[in-house]
Amino acid sequence: MLATLFLLTLVPLCTAIKFEIPAVRYPTEKCIWNHANENVLVIVTANVANGPSQRVDVSLVDGSDHQNVYLMKRNVMGETRLAITTHAEGDLGVCFTNTIDAKVPMHEIGRYSRAVDLDVDIGEEAIDYNAIANQESLSGLEVEMRKLEGMVREITDEMNYLKKREVKMRDTNESTNRRVQSFSIFTIISLIGLGVWQIFHLRTFFRRKYLID
Repeated sequence: MLATLFLLTLVPLCTAIKFEIPAVRYPTEKCIWNHANENVLVIVTANVANGPSQRVDVSLVDGSDHQNVYLMKRNVMGETRLAITTHAEGDLGVCFTNTIDAKVPMHEIGRYSRAVDLDVDIGEEAIDYNAIANQESLSGLEVEMRKLEGMVREITDEMNYLKKREVKMRDTNESTNRRVQSFSIFTIISLIGLGVWQIFHLRTFFRRKYLID
């Protein structure tokens, strides 16, 4: 039981941060990244402070090279909740941009920014157990057991993911080792061959000069 509780503390299921987004004419995305397994629920709660002459957009993207967009919402103000189910295992980014109104003079742009409170709930942390308890008429103990079951299941998925990563890294190391060995053998053979060729070449040169018989 203690081992299970210890493992539960190792799983980062929820991220909560607060930051400022400066407003600019041509903004670049500020992204907060979290790892998520396949087919898990992700709920993003963004509380964006109000601010004049600014437009904050938020999008949820995956970690692929093309950064496929799960969901996007423009002109976010106040509290906004976004919910998705991941289609693949990998990194999930919550990206923000803050665009300043074109009417704002250039010398005043630096004064504009918006504060963001961001909560990212992944997997079991995103499940509303109160709603489940009301729907299925569960007791408090049953709800806690349901939570524990979900967390253990998530830990199992995380351990399986780490096992797959370990196998992949081991295969990569073995492949690299084989290539290094092959390159080393090729290098040794090449050096031996070059040494033998140099000996015969020098022997022929010295014989031509009548330095040896």
